[in-house]
Amino acid sequence: MSIETILSHVNSSSVRLVRFLYCDTSGIIRGKAAHVDSLQRRLESGIGLVKGMMAMNLLDQMQTNTGFGAVGEVRLIADLDTFTLLPYAAQSALILCDLVELDRRPFALCPRTVLKRQIQKASEMGVRIEAAFEPEFTLGTIDQGNFQPIDESLCFSTDGMNRAADFINRFTNALERQGIEVEQYYPELGHGQHELSITRAEALAAADRHILYRESLRATAAECGLVASLAPKPLANQPGNGCHLHLSAWDKNSSANLFRGQDGLSEFALQFIAGLIKHLPALVGLTCPSVNSYRRLKPRTWASAFTAWGYENREAAVRVPSVFWGQEDASTNIEIKCVDSSSNPYLALAGAIACGLDGVKRKLCPPQPLDTDPCSLSAEEMASNQVRRLPTNLKESLKRLIHDALLMEVLGDELARTFIMVKTSEALAFAKASVESELRQHRTKF
Repeated sequence: MSIETILSHVNSSSVRLVRFLYCDTSGIIRGKAAHVDSLQRRLESGIGLVKGMMAMNLLDQMQTNTGFGAVGEVRLIADLDTFTLLPYAAQSALILCDLVELDRRPFALCPRTVLKRQIQKASEMGVRIEAAFEPEFTLGTIDQGNFQPIDESLCFSTDGMNRAADFINRFTNALERQGIEVEQYYPELGHGQHELSITRAEALAAADRHILYRESLRATAAECGLVASLAPKPLANQPGNGCHLHLSAWDKNSSANLFRGQDGLSEFALQFIAGLIKHLPALVGLTCPSVNSYRRLKPRTWASAFTAWGYENREAAVRVPSVFWGQEDASTNIEIKCVDSSSNPYLALAGAIACGLDGVKRKLCPPQPLDTDPCSLSAEEMASNQVRRLPTNLKESLKRLIHDALLMEVLGDELARTFIMVKTSEALAFAKASVESELRQHRTKF
């Protein structure tokens, strides 16, 4: 899309403000808006942003020990192809941005740039990654300051569908008007919990779509007088919200699914899975990067608490879904279950790609697939199947991340240091907070 095309859309749609958005180190979506009168200049030269914003935690506490604070500026440079009119905000549009230094170099802390690097590395191997984020969310209302789910319906129940029908129709319409195809929808296990999945896309577009999904979900809920939360564990006594990450790998022409073998998974896919399993205890530092994440990541909750993989095993961290009849090549994929929406999708996906491709490069072999709950295994069976408990808290996952040379290289020195400091500050802050305070803070941020 060109600047001229965007200006034409803006003028014909009576847009006044265009939001320039980015996702920060803590997974919070932030941005600034340009008025239509200055839009062309902003599209050409960007909008200024103090570097310290990427050292902000989810409590809006800037971590100046990272070296970033009130001094220094980068530009929010729009990716013109991400421009979209907003169906939930009158006379408004948005565009997603890269963070760029004043000398036009990519800013070391730009998450989109981190993902672009991994996409390029995959391309150099002749691989094109496609992905889809699959979020769960909780719908509710605020009653005297307390969050109340909209219903107590059962999993997949039509009662849940009926009670949320108006919202789901509006949400689906909002996504479709932004060019995002909806795949399926159903009420989930928890009170007020729902899942609406969208179709896969090339890796960068998939992460961009998750940003648009999050924005559309919360804004549409507000339109309906509701509150929507993607927090990993919005309510202590209800199931958590995952954001399962589906991946497939294709050749450069997108004509062959590299995960598809003659009788199921290819050797490439098995090596990719092996790389994920090897790095998974560190990878969750990027895919489950909040204090709240570890209230969800528990055994026997279908949330994948162990380094295990299996065919249609929903207690395994890496699940191989069954394929669709007549669409075997197109539907062969793997699902990483230990992912949630408190993650920055660019960093989570970049890390997953790097780990999988590391397995391919090193020709790693995965352990045997599990067809049972890892909790049912004896200590000896766990050891022989390379089944390990994933980190049980944010502090532990950050320690594993720090000691994973591959993932630290993916982030780069400056971003790795800042990410660790920002997340450590959150762990320290919530260690002193009440459980309800922690739940509320995450419930309202994601």
